[in-house]
Amino acid sequence: MKRQHSMPFGAEPLTGGGVRFRLWAPGVDAVGLQLDGAAELPMSAAAGGWFELTVAEARAGNRYLFRLPDGLLVPDPASRFNPDDVHGASEVVDAAAFDWPDGEWRGRPWEEAVLYELHIGSFTAAGDFTGAIDRLDYLVELGVTALEIMPVADFPGGRNWGYDGVLPFAPDAAYGRPEDFKRLIAAAHERGLMVLLDVVYNHFGPEGNYLHAYAPDFFNPRHETPWGAAINFDGEGSRAVRDFFVHNVLYWLEEFHLDGLRLDAIHAICDDSSPDIVEELAAAFKAVPGRARHVHMVLENERNQARYLTRDDFGRLLQGTAQWNDDIHHCFHVLATGETDGYYIDYAAEPARLLGRCLSEGFAYQGEASTFANGERRGEVSAQLPPAAFINFLQNHDQIGNRAFGERLSHLASPVAMEAVTAVLLLAPQPPLLFMGEEFATSQPFLFFCEFGPELARLVTEGRRREFSRFARFADPAVRESIPDPNARETFDACVLDWSAIERAPHRATLELYRKLLALRWQWIVPRLAGMGNGDPQLTMPSARTLAIDWRLGDGSRLKLLANLGEDPVDATPPTGQLLYASAGLDAAALASGRLPPWSVAWHLDSGDSR
Repeated sequence: MKRQHSMPFGAEPLTGGGVRFRLWAPGVDAVGLQLDGAAELPMSAAAGGWFELTVAEARAGNRYLFRLPDGLLVPDPASRFNPDDVHGASEVVDAAAFDWPDGEWRGRPWEEAVLYELHIGSFTAAGDFTGAIDRLDYLVELGVTALEIMPVADFPGGRNWGYDGVLPFAPDAAYGRPEDFKRLIAAAHERGLMVLLDVVYNHFGPEGNYLHAYAPDFFNPRHETPWGAAINFDGEGSRAVRDFFVHNVLYWLEEFHLDGLRLDAIHAICDDSSPDIVEELAAAFKAVPGRARHVHMVLENERNQARYLTRDDFGRLLQGTAQWNDDIHHCFHVLATGETDGYYIDYAAEPARLLGRCLSEGFAYQGEASTFANGERRGEVSAQLPPAAFINFLQNHDQIGNRAFGERLSHLASPVAMEAVTAVLLLAPQPPLLFMGEEFATSQPFLFFCEFGPELARLVTEGRRREFSRFARFADPAVRESIPDPNARETFDACVLDWSAIERAPHRATLELYRKLLALRWQWIVPRLAGMGNGDPQLTMPSARTLAIDWRLGDGSRLKLLANLGEDPVDATPPTGQLLYASAGLDAAALASGRLPPWSVAWHLDSGDSR
């Protein structure tokens, strides 16, 4: 099976031979095409700032650059592949040359989602798409159903989280060629795994973005962002810009047969138009050819805008499928570690109550004032939404990597606390997300890493250390100097997972816990999630650190959680129904007595209507 997304820009091989090249460059009056380093070919100007040229003898594999009137040679912003990094020539790619073996794949319904976030470069020692294939069977055995891959769009250098990408259509050459990524996706589908990709539509990285040189209208100085003028989604010339990102969505979903995308930090997108770009992108998801398959739009949004997650009266999606729920992470983190600095201050007073609100209503902040944001109100009412609209997690790349030393939660919390919060995460109705290595309590940190040119590298390193100066722990300049240099090779190397650990204590025991809990999820919970609506959740709190919650599942049964997430034993009425799981130290006799030891969790399933 062949898959190719046709776009109004970039380099596109033609059916009868030759290649059509097209560039939007409204800031210049002439553009030349340099093909395989040969003499420059003038491109024809067309209306609206477009330049185009069809070269009959061009073919897949040719390298090309665009020459601007001042002599600057720039890569194609819609390049499908840049083999020599972001400053080098783009390569003509014939997407139709790849034979897809997954013609019968239709994806999976969202209720089955168990997500596994990974970074291609540090997931395996190979650090590429092919290396990731070797771990797919392991993920299936673990109980995962979806890979969520951090951005692969071409970034400067050979190491980067991916959020500094500047060529959003080109998989980074450090990970392999486009067809290598396609092989990974096809191999995942063969094993029943969905593949979602993280994409960044709120900014471009600080090195290798040449758009300012020939398309200043790509940015709108009316909106100022931490990266400078915002991407122009609502000013003059914004139609071409919006089309660029709409086609990026369709390109990944069609040409790479992905099962969904995660839109990074949509709160950092500036757009006053209606429909806004997020709404337009949601429409693009619905327009994917062959839409009979499941395609999912996942959001990251600090503003907790429930409007983007709305369902109709029949439970059908109107826009986004789900959102990463940072609120629930912060609650888990405060409970498990006791840390209350930075944004954790908003969860310090009543972490268990706010956790209960996340589990029963979605967001912890639904319009309340944020202390961390100096009293600014945050969020919208979300209790009407189904649990499927909220992705829960204990860890992710941001929450680990934005710490100075990249500590994972298992490095900060006690084993008994980790078991308790893990049991809550993996058996709750919301789709859970794991961050690579979490499931075996890896010893590796996940640090911030990149590889910029010398001057930018120095600024990034200094800025990173200065960023932590407001924390008492880093008030001493000497201590700040101990923060790993993001550009150093050893910083990246420290993050590469050591897979041999899964055969050793204590990592093996943690892995077995995750496998056990996910097996229970698959046996008892997943088959009952479809059609549950918001689940009519009932929340009570026997103590300040104890939660009792039950939800009505799609088949009418009630799923019940009883959890003591504190250091002291508490008395609580045991729930009715079949016991699915009890944490270590909480046996049937203890439950019957109503005495919960510290950090204990029990899950029950009641097929009746008792509460």
